[in-house]
Amino acid sequence: MHKDILKLSIPNILTNLTVPLLSMVDLHLMGYLNSELFMGAVALGGVIFNFVYWGFAFLRMSISGIAAQAYGRNDNQGVAMVFYRGLFIALAGSLLLIIFQVGLEKLSFVILEGSADVKELARNYFYVRIWAAPAAISLMVINGWFLGMQNAFYPMLISVLINIVNIGCSFLFVKEFGMQERGVALGSVIAQYVGFILAIILFLKKYKWILHHFNVKAIAVISEFKKFLNVSGDIFIRTWCVIAVFTFFTSQSAGFGDVALAANSALIQFLFLFSYFLDGFAYAAEAIVGKFYGAKNKAKLIEASKKLFYWGVFFGVSFTSAYLFFGDAFLRLFTNKLNVLAEAEKYLWWLVFIPIASFGSFIWDGIYIGATASKAMRNTMIISSVVFFFIPYYLFHKTLGVHALWMGMLLFMLSRSVSQSLLAKRAVYVKLE
Repeated sequence: MHKDILKLSIPNILTNLTVPLLSMVDLHLMGYLNSELFMGAVALGGVIFNFVYWGFAFLRMSISGIAAQAYGRNDNQGVAMVFYRGLFIALAGSLLLIIFQVGLEKLSFVILEGSADVKELARNYFYVRIWAAPAAISLMVINGWFLGMQNAFYPMLISVLINIVNIGCSFLFVKEFGMQERGVALGSVIAQYVGFILAIILFLKKYKWILHHFNVKAIAVISEFKKFLNVSGDIFIRTWCVIAVFTFFTSQSAGFGDVALAANSALIQFLFLFSYFLDGFAYAAEAIVGKFYGAKNKAKLIEASKKLFYWGVFFGVSFTSAYLFFGDAFLRLFTNKLNVLAEAEKYLWWLVFIPIASFGSFIWDGIYIGATASKAMRNTMIISSVVFFFIPYYLFHKTLGVHALWMGMLLFMLSRSVSQSLLAKRAVYVKLE
Protein backbone atom coordinates (compact mmCIF):
# COMPACT_ATOMS: atom_id res chain seq x y z
CA MET A 1 0.00 0.00 0.00
CA HIS A 2 2.86 2.42 0.80
CA LYS A 3 4.18 1.77 -2.72
CA ASP A 4 0.81 2.69 -4.25
CA ILE A 5 0.62 5.83 -2.13
CA LEU A 6 4.11 6.96 -3.10
CA LYS A 7 3.53 6.12 -6.76
CA LEU A 8 0.74 8.69 -6.82
CA SER A 9 1.96 11.14 -4.17
CA ILE A 10 5.53 11.72 -5.39
CA PRO A 11 4.48 13.01 -8.85
CA ASN A 12 1.77 15.08 -7.13
CA ILE A 13 4.30 16.55 -4.69
CA LEU A 14 6.63 17.47 -7.56
CA THR A 15 3.63 18.95 -9.38
CA ASN A 16 2.46 20.95 -6.40
CA LEU A 17 5.88 22.21 -5.35
CA THR A 18 6.23 24.03 -8.66
CA VAL A 19 3.26 26.25 -7.66
CA PRO A 20 4.77 27.88 -4.54
CA LEU A 21 8.14 27.89 -6.34
CA LEU A 22 6.59 30.10 -9.00
CA SER A 23 5.07 32.40 -6.37
CA MET A 24 8.44 32.62 -4.67
CA VAL A 25 10.14 33.56 -7.94
CA ASP A 26 7.52 36.23 -8.62
CA LEU A 27 8.00 37.65 -5.13
CA HIS A 28 11.77 37.52 -5.55
CA LEU A 29 11.55 39.44 -8.83
CA MET A 30 9.25 42.05 -7.29
CA GLY A 31 11.08 42.12 -3.94
CA TYR A 32 14.34 43.15 -5.57
CA LEU A 33 12.85 46.06 -7.53
CA ASN A 34 13.11 49.57 -6.13
CA SER A 35 9.97 49.52 -3.94
CA GLU A 36 8.02 47.17 -1.68
CA LEU A 37 4.92 48.34 -3.56
CA PHE A 38 5.62 45.78 -6.30
CA MET A 39 5.56 42.88 -3.80
CA GLY A 40 2.26 44.10 -2.42
CA ALA A 41 0.79 44.62 -5.89
CA VAL A 42 1.54 41.09 -7.10
CA ALA A 43 0.27 39.68 -3.78
CA LEU A 44 -2.95 41.69 -4.06
CA GLY A 45 -3.42 40.82 -7.73
CA GLY A 46 -2.67 37.21 -6.92
CA VAL A 47 -5.42 37.22 -4.30
CA ILE A 48 -7.98 38.04 -6.99
CA PHE A 49 -6.88 35.07 -9.08
CA ASN A 50 -6.78 32.82 -6.03
CA PHE A 51 -10.34 33.98 -5.44
CA VAL A 52 -11.29 33.22 -9.07
CA TYR A 53 -9.33 30.03 -9.65
CA TRP A 54 -9.99 28.53 -6.24
CA GLY A 55 -13.63 29.26 -6.96
CA PHE A 56 -13.33 26.75 -9.80
CA ALA A 57 -11.13 24.33 -7.82
CA PHE A 58 -14.30 22.39 -6.93
CA LEU A 59 -14.11 21.05 -10.50
CA ARG A 60 -10.73 19.41 -9.97
CA MET A 61 -11.67 17.98 -6.59
CA SER A 62 -15.13 16.68 -7.49
CA ILE A 63 -13.95 15.27 -10.82
CA SER A 64 -11.02 13.36 -9.32
CA GLY A 65 -13.25 11.65 -6.73
CA ILE A 66 -16.12 10.86 -9.10
CA ALA A 67 -13.78 9.70 -11.89
CA ALA A 68 -11.85 7.48 -9.45
CA GLN A 69 -15.08 5.81 -8.30
CA ALA A 70 -16.15 5.23 -11.93
CA TYR A 71 -12.68 3.83 -12.61
CA GLY A 72 -13.04 1.47 -9.62
CA ARG A 73 -16.38 0.24 -11.08
CA ASN A 74 -14.82 -0.18 -14.56
CA ASP A 75 -17.46 2.24 -15.91
CA ASN A 76 -15.92 3.68 -19.10
CA GLN A 77 -19.04 5.63 -20.05
CA GLY A 78 -19.18 7.20 -16.58
CA VAL A 79 -15.49 8.12 -16.75
CA ALA A 80 -16.03 9.85 -20.11
CA MET A 81 -19.11 11.78 -19.00
CA VAL A 82 -17.32 13.15 -15.93
CA PHE A 83 -14.62 14.53 -18.21
CA TYR A 84 -16.99 16.15 -20.68
CA ARG A 85 -19.31 17.67 -18.08
CA GLY A 86 -16.39 19.17 -16.19
CA LEU A 87 -14.83 20.62 -19.33
CA PHE A 88 -18.15 22.16 -20.37
CA ILE A 89 -18.46 23.97 -17.02
CA ALA A 90 -14.83 25.11 -17.16
CA LEU A 91 -15.10 26.64 -20.63
CA ALA A 92 -18.44 28.30 -19.90
CA GLY A 93 -17.18 29.76 -16.63
CA SER A 94 -13.93 31.09 -18.08
CA LEU A 95 -15.80 32.73 -20.96
CA LEU A 96 -17.94 34.61 -18.42
CA LEU A 97 -14.81 35.80 -16.60
CA ILE A 98 -13.39 37.24 -19.81
CA ILE A 99 -16.67 38.96 -20.69
CA PHE A 100 -17.15 40.50 -17.23
CA GLN A 101 -13.50 41.24 -16.42
CA VAL A 102 -14.05 44.99 -15.89
CA GLY A 103 -16.80 44.40 -13.36
CA LEU A 104 -14.70 41.75 -11.59
CA GLU A 105 -11.76 44.14 -11.33
CA LYS A 106 -13.85 47.00 -9.94
CA LEU A 107 -15.62 44.77 -7.40
CA SER A 108 -12.34 43.19 -6.29
CA PHE A 109 -10.63 46.49 -5.52
CA VAL A 110 -13.66 47.81 -3.68
CA ILE A 111 -13.48 44.78 -1.37
CA LEU A 112 -9.71 44.54 -0.99
CA GLU A 113 -7.69 46.79 1.28
CA GLY A 114 -4.51 48.47 0.06
CA SER A 115 -2.94 51.82 -0.78
CA ALA A 116 -3.83 53.59 -4.02
CA ASP A 117 -0.33 52.98 -5.40
CA VAL A 118 -0.46 49.24 -4.71
CA LYS A 119 -3.95 48.94 -6.21
CA GLU A 120 -2.90 50.72 -9.41
CA LEU A 121 -0.02 48.31 -9.95
CA ALA A 122 -2.29 45.37 -9.08
CA ARG A 123 -4.79 46.49 -11.76
CA ASN A 124 -2.04 46.35 -14.36
CA TYR A 125 -1.29 42.80 -13.26
CA PHE A 126 -4.98 41.82 -13.31
CA TYR A 127 -5.80 42.96 -16.85
CA VAL A 128 -2.94 40.91 -18.29
CA ARG A 129 -3.35 37.72 -16.28
CA ILE A 130 -7.15 37.44 -16.73
CA TRP A 131 -6.55 36.14 -20.27
CA ALA A 132 -5.07 32.93 -18.83
CA ALA A 133 -8.47 31.93 -17.38
CA PRO A 134 -9.73 29.56 -20.15
CA ALA A 135 -6.51 27.53 -20.11
CA ALA A 136 -6.04 27.60 -16.33
CA ILE A 137 -9.59 26.49 -15.47
CA SER A 138 -9.69 23.82 -18.18
CA LEU A 139 -6.45 22.41 -16.81
CA MET A 140 -8.11 21.97 -13.41
CA VAL A 141 -10.62 19.63 -15.04
CA ILE A 142 -8.07 17.74 -17.11
CA ASN A 143 -5.63 17.28 -14.23
CA GLY A 144 -8.40 16.19 -11.85
CA TRP A 145 -9.61 13.66 -14.40
CA PHE A 146 -6.08 12.31 -14.98
CA LEU A 147 -5.73 11.83 -11.22
CA GLY A 148 -9.06 10.01 -11.01
CA MET A 149 -7.70 7.67 -13.70
CA GLN A 150 -4.80 6.91 -11.27
CA ASN A 151 -2.41 8.90 -13.46
CA ALA A 152 -0.38 11.44 -11.49
CA PHE A 153 2.46 11.48 -14.03
CA TYR A 154 0.70 13.55 -16.69
CA PRO A 155 -0.30 16.38 -14.30
CA MET A 156 3.31 16.46 -13.11
CA LEU A 157 4.62 16.86 -16.68
CA ILE A 158 2.08 19.60 -17.39
CA SER A 159 2.80 21.50 -14.19
CA VAL A 160 6.58 21.29 -14.55
CA LEU A 161 6.37 22.63 -18.11
CA ILE A 162 3.99 25.43 -17.08
CA ASN A 163 6.25 26.61 -14.31
CA ILE A 164 9.49 26.34 -16.29
CA VAL A 165 7.92 28.45 -19.05
CA ASN A 166 6.41 30.84 -16.50
CA ILE A 167 9.65 31.38 -14.59
CA GLY A 168 11.64 31.82 -17.81
CA CYS A 169 9.17 34.30 -19.26
CA SER A 170 8.91 36.24 -16.00
CA PHE A 171 12.68 36.65 -15.74
CA LEU A 172 12.83 37.70 -19.39
CA PHE A 173 9.99 40.21 -19.20
CA VAL A 174 10.99 41.70 -15.84
CA LYS A 175 14.80 41.65 -16.04
CA GLU A 176 15.33 42.23 -19.76
CA PHE A 177 12.25 44.15 -20.87
CA GLY A 178 11.53 46.04 -17.63
CA MET A 179 7.83 45.09 -17.66
CA GLN A 180 7.66 44.83 -13.83
CA GLU A 181 4.25 43.59 -12.60
CA ARG A 182 2.93 43.18 -16.16
CA GLY A 183 5.89 40.91 -16.91
CA VAL A 184 5.08 38.30 -14.28
CA ALA A 185 1.41 38.39 -15.32
CA LEU A 186 2.25 37.86 -19.01
CA GLY A 187 4.55 34.99 -18.06
CA SER A 188 1.58 33.30 -16.37
CA VAL A 189 -0.65 33.72 -19.43
CA ILE A 190 1.86 32.24 -21.88
CA ALA A 191 2.70 29.35 -19.57
CA GLN A 192 -0.94 28.33 -19.00
CA TYR A 193 -1.61 28.01 -22.73
CA VAL A 194 1.60 26.05 -23.28
CA GLY A 195 0.47 23.69 -20.50
CA PHE A 196 -3.00 23.37 -22.02
CA ILE A 197 -1.53 22.38 -25.39
CA LEU A 198 0.62 19.71 -23.71
CA ALA A 199 -2.44 18.41 -21.81
CA ILE A 200 -4.35 17.95 -25.08
CA ILE A 201 -1.39 16.10 -26.63
CA LEU A 202 -1.07 13.75 -23.63
CA PHE A 203 -4.83 13.15 -23.53
CA LEU A 204 -4.92 12.15 -27.19
CA LYS A 205 -1.87 9.93 -26.74
CA LYS A 206 -3.34 7.71 -23.99
CA TYR A 207 -7.08 8.41 -23.69
CA LYS A 208 -8.20 8.91 -27.27
CA TRP A 209 -10.82 6.19 -26.72
CA ILE A 210 -12.77 8.72 -24.61
CA LEU A 211 -13.65 10.55 -27.84
CA HIS A 212 -15.81 7.60 -28.91
CA HIS A 213 -18.04 8.19 -25.88
CA PHE A 214 -18.78 11.81 -26.80
CA ASN A 215 -22.55 12.28 -26.85
CA VAL A 216 -24.18 15.67 -26.34
CA LYS A 217 -27.45 14.15 -25.10
CA ALA A 218 -25.65 11.93 -22.59
CA ILE A 219 -23.56 14.85 -21.33
CA ALA A 220 -26.68 16.98 -20.81
CA VAL A 221 -28.74 14.36 -18.91
CA ILE A 222 -30.25 16.46 -16.12
CA SER A 223 -30.27 13.74 -13.45
CA GLU A 224 -26.57 12.98 -13.98
CA PHE A 225 -25.69 16.67 -14.08
CA LYS A 226 -27.58 17.07 -10.81
CA LYS A 227 -25.51 14.34 -9.10
CA PHE A 228 -22.34 15.95 -10.42
CA LEU A 229 -23.41 19.42 -9.29
CA ASN A 230 -24.57 18.22 -5.85
CA VAL A 231 -21.07 17.00 -5.05
CA SER A 232 -19.51 19.96 -6.82
CA GLY A 233 -21.82 22.39 -5.00
CA ASP A 234 -20.74 21.21 -1.56
CA ILE A 235 -17.09 21.37 -2.55
CA PHE A 236 -17.73 24.77 -4.11
CA ILE A 237 -19.02 26.12 -0.77
CA ARG A 238 -16.11 24.48 1.03
CA THR A 239 -13.67 26.04 -1.41
CA TRP A 240 -15.21 29.49 -1.08
CA CYS A 241 -14.70 29.29 2.68
CA VAL A 242 -10.99 28.72 2.03
CA ILE A 243 -11.01 31.59 -0.47
CA ALA A 244 -12.72 33.86 2.05
CA VAL A 245 -10.11 33.11 4.72
CA PHE A 246 -7.07 33.66 2.53
CA THR A 247 -8.52 36.66 0.70
CA PHE A 248 -9.45 38.27 4.02
CA PHE A 249 -5.99 37.47 5.37
CA THR A 250 -4.23 39.31 2.54
CA SER A 251 -6.74 42.14 2.40
CA GLN A 252 -6.47 42.81 6.13
CA SER A 253 -2.68 42.57 5.90
CA ALA A 254 -2.85 45.43 3.40
CA GLY A 255 -4.99 47.35 5.88
CA PHE A 256 -2.09 47.26 8.34
CA GLY A 257 0.18 49.00 5.78
CA ASP A 258 2.36 48.24 2.76
CA VAL A 259 5.22 46.83 4.86
CA ALA A 260 2.89 44.46 6.74
CA LEU A 261 1.40 43.34 3.42
CA ALA A 262 4.84 42.63 1.97
CA ALA A 263 5.91 40.76 5.13
CA ASN A 264 2.78 38.59 5.25
CA SER A 265 3.07 37.98 1.49
CA ALA A 266 6.45 36.39 2.16
CA LEU A 267 5.36 34.49 5.27
CA ILE A 268 2.25 33.00 3.67
CA GLN A 269 4.56 31.27 1.18
CA PHE A 270 5.72 29.05 4.08
CA LEU A 271 2.15 27.87 4.56
CA PHE A 272 1.63 27.40 0.82
CA LEU A 273 4.87 25.42 0.53
CA PHE A 274 3.72 23.00 3.23
CA SER A 275 0.16 22.81 1.94
CA TYR A 276 1.17 22.05 -1.63
CA PHE A 277 3.55 19.38 -0.33
CA LEU A 278 0.86 17.69 1.80
CA ASP A 279 -1.65 18.08 -1.00
CA GLY A 280 0.49 15.57 -2.90
CA PHE A 281 -0.65 12.96 -0.39
CA ALA A 282 -4.18 14.37 -0.38
CA TYR A 283 -4.38 13.92 -4.16
CA ALA A 284 -3.07 10.37 -3.79
CA ALA A 285 -5.80 9.80 -1.19
CA GLU A 286 -8.46 11.06 -3.62
CA ALA A 287 -7.40 8.52 -6.25
CA ILE A 288 -6.77 5.53 -3.97
CA VAL A 289 -9.75 6.06 -1.66
CA GLY A 290 -12.01 6.77 -4.64
CA LYS A 291 -10.94 3.53 -6.31
CA PHE A 292 -11.55 1.40 -3.20
CA TYR A 293 -14.76 3.25 -2.39
CA GLY A 294 -16.07 2.63 -5.91
CA ALA A 295 -15.11 -1.04 -5.60
CA LYS A 296 -16.75 -1.17 -2.10
CA ASN A 297 -13.56 -2.54 -0.54
CA LYS A 298 -13.73 -1.22 3.02
CA ALA A 299 -10.71 -3.14 4.33
CA LYS A 300 -8.38 -1.65 1.72
CA LEU A 301 -9.90 1.80 2.25
CA ILE A 302 -9.12 1.70 5.99
CA GLU A 303 -5.61 0.38 5.34
CA ALA A 304 -4.93 3.17 2.87
CA SER A 305 -6.24 5.79 5.31
CA LYS A 306 -3.93 4.66 8.11
CA LYS A 307 -0.85 4.62 5.91
CA LEU A 308 -1.65 8.03 4.48
CA PHE A 309 -1.64 9.39 8.03
CA TYR A 310 1.80 7.88 8.71
CA TRP A 311 3.15 10.13 5.96
CA GLY A 312 1.15 13.10 7.22
CA VAL A 313 2.66 12.87 10.70
CA PHE A 314 6.17 12.49 9.31
CA PHE A 315 5.99 15.59 7.12
CA GLY A 316 4.09 17.65 9.69
CA VAL A 317 6.94 17.16 12.17
CA SER A 318 9.58 17.67 9.46
CA PHE A 319 8.20 21.03 8.29
CA THR A 320 7.66 22.30 11.82
CA SER A 321 11.32 21.52 12.57
CA ALA A 322 12.52 23.16 9.36
CA TYR A 323 10.58 26.37 10.03
CA LEU A 324 11.81 26.44 13.63
CA PHE A 325 15.50 26.23 12.74
CA PHE A 326 15.70 27.79 9.26
CA GLY A 327 12.75 30.20 9.06
CA ASP A 328 14.90 33.35 9.16
CA ALA A 329 17.06 32.09 6.31
CA PHE A 330 13.99 31.22 4.20
CA LEU A 331 12.67 34.78 4.57
CA ARG A 332 15.77 36.21 2.93
CA LEU A 333 14.97 34.32 -0.24
CA PHE A 334 12.05 36.70 -0.84
CA THR A 335 13.49 40.14 -0.19
CA ASN A 336 16.54 42.07 0.95
CA LYS A 337 14.55 44.96 2.44
CA LEU A 338 15.37 45.21 6.14
CA ASN A 339 12.05 46.79 7.12
CA VAL A 340 10.09 43.93 5.51
CA LEU A 341 12.35 41.28 7.09
CA ALA A 342 12.06 42.89 10.54
CA GLU A 343 8.26 42.95 10.24
CA ALA A 344 8.06 39.34 9.04
CA GLU A 345 10.24 38.05 11.87
CA LYS A 346 7.65 39.30 14.40
CA TYR A 347 5.12 36.74 13.15
CA LEU A 348 7.39 33.92 12.02
CA TRP A 349 6.85 31.82 15.14
CA TRP A 350 3.17 31.33 14.26
CA LEU A 351 4.31 29.50 11.12
CA VAL A 352 6.32 27.03 13.18
CA PHE A 353 3.17 25.46 14.63
CA ILE A 354 1.00 25.38 11.50
CA PRO A 355 2.42 22.19 9.87
CA ILE A 356 1.98 20.02 12.97
CA ALA A 357 -1.48 21.47 13.60
CA SER A 358 -2.76 21.11 10.05
CA PHE A 359 -1.37 17.95 8.44
CA GLY A 360 -4.54 16.03 9.35
CA SER A 361 -6.75 18.45 7.45
CA PHE A 362 -4.93 17.79 4.19
CA ILE A 363 -5.04 14.00 4.51
CA TRP A 364 -8.72 14.06 5.50
CA ASP A 365 -9.52 16.34 2.56
CA GLY A 366 -8.18 13.69 0.18
CA ILE A 367 -10.05 10.89 1.92
CA TYR A 368 -13.33 12.82 2.02
CA ILE A 369 -13.05 13.78 -1.66
CA GLY A 370 -12.28 10.20 -2.70
CA ALA A 371 -15.37 9.03 -0.83
CA THR A 372 -17.38 12.03 -2.17
CA ALA A 373 -18.28 12.86 1.46
CA SER A 374 -18.83 16.41 0.33
CA LYS A 375 -21.46 17.51 2.88
CA ALA A 376 -19.22 16.71 5.83
CA MET A 377 -16.34 18.55 4.16
CA ARG A 378 -18.56 21.55 3.62
CA ASN A 379 -19.85 21.63 7.19
CA THR A 380 -16.46 21.29 8.87
CA MET A 381 -15.04 24.04 6.67
CA ILE A 382 -17.88 26.44 7.46
CA ILE A 383 -17.43 25.89 11.20
CA SER A 384 -13.64 26.21 11.01
CA SER A 385 -13.67 29.42 8.99
CA VAL A 386 -16.44 31.25 10.86
CA VAL A 387 -15.92 30.08 14.44
CA PHE A 388 -12.15 29.63 14.50
CA PHE A 389 -10.86 32.26 12.04
CA PHE A 390 -13.20 35.21 11.62
CA ILE A 391 -14.60 35.41 15.16
CA PRO A 392 -11.18 35.21 16.90
CA TYR A 393 -9.78 37.83 14.53
CA TYR A 394 -12.58 40.31 15.22
CA LEU A 395 -12.34 39.67 18.95
CA PHE A 396 -8.60 40.33 19.17
CA HIS A 397 -7.45 42.41 16.16
CA LYS A 398 -7.61 45.72 18.02
CA THR A 399 -5.27 44.48 20.74
CA LEU A 400 -3.11 41.99 18.82
CA GLY A 401 -2.95 43.64 15.38
CA VAL A 402 -1.37 41.42 12.72
CA HIS A 403 -0.86 38.68 15.31
CA ALA A 404 -4.65 38.22 15.34
CA LEU A 405 -4.53 37.21 11.67
CA TRP A 406 -1.93 34.55 12.34
CA MET A 407 -3.70 33.31 15.47
CA GLY A 408 -6.89 32.92 13.44
CA MET A 409 -5.02 31.09 10.68
CA LEU A 410 -3.51 28.62 13.14
CA LEU A 411 -6.88 27.95 14.80
CA PHE A 412 -8.53 27.57 11.39
CA MET A 413 -6.07 24.90 10.27
CA LEU A 414 -6.17 23.04 13.59
CA SER A 415 -9.97 23.00 13.78
CA ARG A 416 -10.19 21.47 10.30
CA SER A 417 -7.98 18.59 11.41
CA VAL A 418 -9.97 17.97 14.58
CA SER A 419 -13.50 18.33 13.17
CA GLN A 420 -12.85 16.07 10.18
CA SER A 421 -11.35 13.43 12.49
CA LEU A 422 -14.48 13.48 14.63
CA LEU A 423 -16.84 13.06 11.65
CA ALA A 424 -14.79 10.61 9.56
CA LYS A 425 -16.32 7.35 10.77
CA ARG A 426 -19.88 8.40 9.97
CA ALA A 427 -19.07 10.40 6.82
CA VAL A 428 -16.74 7.92 5.11
CA TYR A 429 -16.49 4.42 6.58
CA VAL A 430 -20.00 3.61 7.82
CA LYS A 431 -21.38 4.09 4.29
CA LEU A 432 -19.60 0.94 3.12
CA GLU A 433 -21.06 -1.29 5.85
